Amino acid sequence: MSATKIPPGRVTPWHQTNWDWRAAGNFICGGTGTGLLFFATLAAGSVDAYRIMALVALAFIGGGLTCVWLEIGKPLRAINVFFHPQTSWMTREGMVAVPLFACGLAALWFGGGLFVGMAALLGIVFLYCQGRILQASKGIPAWREPKIVPLILATGFVEGAGLAAVLSALLPGAGPRWLAGVLLGALILRRVAWMFYFKAIEQSGLPKKAMDVLRPFGAKFEMVGQLLPEIIIVVGILSGAVAPGLTFLAGLVALLAGWWLKFTIVTRAAYNQGYALPVLPVRGQGEVKPGIKPGWTK
Repeated sequence: MSATKIPPGRVTPWHQTNWDWRAAGNFICGGTGTGLLFFATLAAGSVDAYRIMALVALAFIGGGLTCVWLEIGKPLRAINVFFHPQTSWMTREGMVAVPLFACGLAALWFGGGLFVGMAALLGIVFLYCQGRILQASKGIPAWREPKIVPLILATGFVEGAGLAAVLSALLPGAGPRWLAGVLLGALILRRVAWMFYFKAIEQSGLPKKAMDVLRPFGAKFEMVGQLLPEIIIVVGILSGAVAPGLTFLAGLVALLAGWWLKFTIVTRAAYNQGYALPVLPVRGQGEVKPGIKPGWTK
């Protein structure tokens, strides 16, 4: 593209305002809740501890769906979200939520058995739908990158493992000692997913203002949200015994970093793509000039 200067306005990318903190709240709460629902099946030290973890998980998922309901311009028409499963990942998310809550409540009642596993698996499907919702938003370059799906999955697992570590330190019944190792593995997975995502958007290009948000964020996120909890866990492992206090701290930092990541991508980096011309048209038989893509890194 040429370096033709274009005055700012509705030609260059602009920040969308339709999806605000309420949309971010859906992805934050939904990812945390489904991640916790999965790890509650592994990390709970007792039946009562599982019930508390599962209840917290369902509360998070319900809170996220409430954020979506608040975001709808006409909340009384929320039932319409179930009418387009063939085209809408948001519809699919809503449809998965119904059996997810049914199995989750049954797991709470029985405290174990088949419904526990079913709720955990449906939670993963719900989390996958959330990633696809972002990817399907083609007008927002920071969202439509396909590698955002594994990033949403990875950070959901980190948030779930982190919150499970926090709750395990507070609830009766000792949580498994290997939970710290699982959290470390989830953190490494999120680090890899973030690296692939960021590399992809650098190669394909983003609106300059979106990249101005994500580049400095990425440096802070890798240091505070990734390296810090990883170091805390490794120190605990190398000391010969993972102290509950260290696992609690690492889990809390990892959890909050996941929320920070989603809030940044969904709200602060949400710039529309603007307008571009593959080539500049000319009148008559003049030479066709290279196109323009104003306000982009590439």
